[in-house]
Amino acid sequence: MNAPRRIPWPYAVIALLAVAAAAFGVLRPQTSPAAASTTAKKKPGATERIKQNPPPKLFTDAAIAPIGKQAAAQRKKADAVFAQWKAEHGTARDDKAFAAWAAQQVPAPPTAAERATELREVQQLGKTRTAAGKKAATWLELYGKKDIWKLYLHDQRELIPAQQGTAEKAELKSALKLAKTISDQLAAKDKQPAPFVLDPSLRPDKHIKPGAKGPYSYPSRHAARAATAVTILSALSAHRAEDYRWMQDEVIYSRLYMAGHVQSDLTAGTFLGDLIGDYEVAVNGN
Repeated sequence: MNAPRRIPWPYAVIALLAVAAAAFGVLRPQTSPAAASTTAKKKPGATERIKQNPPPKLFTDAAIAPIGKQAAAQRKKADAVFAQWKAEHGTARDDKAFAAWAAQQVPAPPTAAERATELREVQQLGKTRTAAGKKAATWLELYGKKDIWKLYLHDQRELIPAQQGTAEKAELKSALKLAKTISDQLAAKDKQPAPFVLDPSLRPDKHIKPGAKGPYSYPSRHAARAATAVTILSALSAHRAEDYRWMQDEVIYSRLYMAGHVQSDLTAGTFLGDLIGDYEVAVNGN
């Protein structure tokens, strides 16, 4: 039997938004003018933000395949390491203890020589950039931290009881926050400058001042959040895991493409995110 054909991301998202908008229009109760005014002032959510700025054509499967293999390797590694935590702590929630433990599991950053080699790889990739590639990377950078993953979860929540959907939304929000917290703490400790800091010509739009040390990029926050989200979403909806991982690879590759990170930043962030995802799935019993 042939495997089901994956719907390209832009079309899938547009279809999802159309269904969500139609359901919203049919199911939303009538509101008073005052309530409508209050609603109008509410900050738009992930669905609305992406609806206002739909995804452009993203990177080809061939372009993201190498980074996808690396992500898969990190996932396998993280699963084995998390088994040690679970054996010692079970499935009880202890975010403070877990965060300290997870940070210790992330490998030390590369040596100066290793990072110089990685920087040269990013510089070479930078020479191949196209207008379409920049547009794709910019969109992924903007929405890849949280909004894409919230939109995927919104899709799942349409077909489950409201109480369950609310709990899953809170779970994803908490996990993404934990990924940001740990990756930010490690970045501040390890102080690895982003590629565009080491070579400002890679991103003139960042306006890096001479002598600047940051922003720091090890581990990648985008990669950590993406891996965290994909682990949770895949546990909730296993039949869509391939699509989630494809989008994860798109997000991670975009960070390399636009010189936000070098390879080691991305593998470390992915490993950390997989650990966090495993933890959240375990404590929530997904």
